[in-house]
Amino acid sequence: MTVSVFARLLGAVALAGFLPGAGPAAAQSGPPAPMDTVEVGLTETVVRALEESPEVDQRQAQKQFATARSEEARANRFLTDVSLDVASSFAPGLDIPSDNEQPDDALYLNPNVENDWSIGALRPFGRAEIAVQQPLWTWGELSGSIEAARRGVDVEAARVEQKALEVAVRAGETYYGLILTEALDRLADRTQEVIDRAKREINRLLDEGDEGVSQSDLFQTRLTEEETKRRIVEIEQNQKTARSALRRQLFLSDRMWVEPAADELQPLSFAIHPDSLDYYIGRALQNRPEVEQAEAGVEARRALVDVARSDYYPTIGVQATLSQSITLPERPNPDNAFVGDSFMGTGTRSGIGIQQNLNFGQTRARVEQAEAELDAVQYQRTAAEQLVRFEVEEAYRSLLTAKAAVESRDRSTTIAGEWLRTEQVNFDLDLGNTEDLVKAVRADLQAQAQYLRAVRRYNVAVLDLLRATGTLADRARSGTLLETRDDRE
Repeated sequence: MTVSVFARLLGAVALAGFLPGAGPAAAQSGPPAPMDTVEVGLTETVVRALEESPEVDQRQAQKQFATARSEEARANRFLTDVSLDVASSFAPGLDIPSDNEQPDDALYLNPNVENDWSIGALRPFGRAEIAVQQPLWTWGELSGSIEAARRGVDVEAARVEQKALEVAVRAGETYYGLILTEALDRLADRTQEVIDRAKREINRLLDEGDEGVSQSDLFQTRLTEEETKRRIVEIEQNQKTARSALRRQLFLSDRMWVEPAADELQPLSFAIHPDSLDYYIGRALQNRPEVEQAEAGVEARRALVDVARSDYYPTIGVQATLSQSITLPERPNPDNAFVGDSFMGTGTRSGIGIQQNLNFGQTRARVEQAEAELDAVQYQRTAAEQLVRFEVEEAYRSLLTAKAAVESRDRSTTIAGEWLRTEQVNFDLDLGNTEDLVKAVRADLQAQAQYLRAVRRYNVAVLDLLRATGTLADRARSGTLLETRDDRE
């Protein structure tokens, strides 16, 4: 009777179903020397993943680019066109006739005075000219361009946060995946203990010549042991993959051994808000970067419509030019408003300029294009809001389902444990039978494994709801990710 019990128990263990399909599996005994161990909790995992993620860094770079464009747009408000031209060459000398009677300040009044371009008469010449243009009225072109560029920064900032949410929830999933495998490994260790105990008992009875023992019992035990060993090897390899995945999420060296700080897989302490779904939808519409991005896109396109419409009106601005020409040695520079020398002296020009695009058909087409693009992003905003609502509802209902599953699996574990203890007592008192005890063992193993998986799904569901509401990354950065609260603030 004893041998039969152990043999069938082994068969139940092999069929319990918690070893295969365990996913990224169980923890090894410890880091192989000389690896350094890094112990991380959930918050540390998420924060480090956010800090080290190249995906987030890429979005940050795009935001910096948009910021630079915004600064450029603001700079265009003042002195939109400032240029400095500098040139150097050679200037001619003067061929002054011998009978010249004009003084130097009136030299150019002599019609016989000419420029001398002979090589010997050439002298160094330099000229500098600075021109500035300041717009006065652009009818919304400048202000619209500035607003569009500023909203472009908001769009990129929202994209940064969107990527941060993706990275945060992925890091949390990886973290709990590893903890799950460690818990399943401990369950596998207990299963191996059952196998070892059964094997020792069978061998003892065989040595004693017990007639209830047969070689078939021993063969069944050995076959079960080999199958269990194979599955444990599978678990160990899957575990390496899980640990490596977490190490990659944290961007740690391959020589680092990463270990979750949690000893056991426990449900996250999370209080669901009493107003439930409506509350979380409201939070999401306030915080989700997709909504912020869509809203910023609408405002940017609305500003660009104003830019396009401004082309119907003239652009008015002030223009000024200052030039200075020098020839060394100096040519005579007459102090006369009606006589000038292009190779010497200072020149100024100023005035009010008006620029008008007269192709109104072209302007109308550009306005219609801008308005169509505005309509498109408005539709995108509506679609983004609807998608956010759906994602929140999906995450919320998944959390409720996962919570119910944890509670149910917890009760199942308690019931299965009580059943097993009862059958063990009954069997010891010769009040039960082998089949009932085998069923109880199998149920207990299955209940424990299913509970662990349910806890993992629940914890991930909590993280996903926080992602759906747009608060996951901020809670991790502020160190409040694991606080027991319902997000009322």
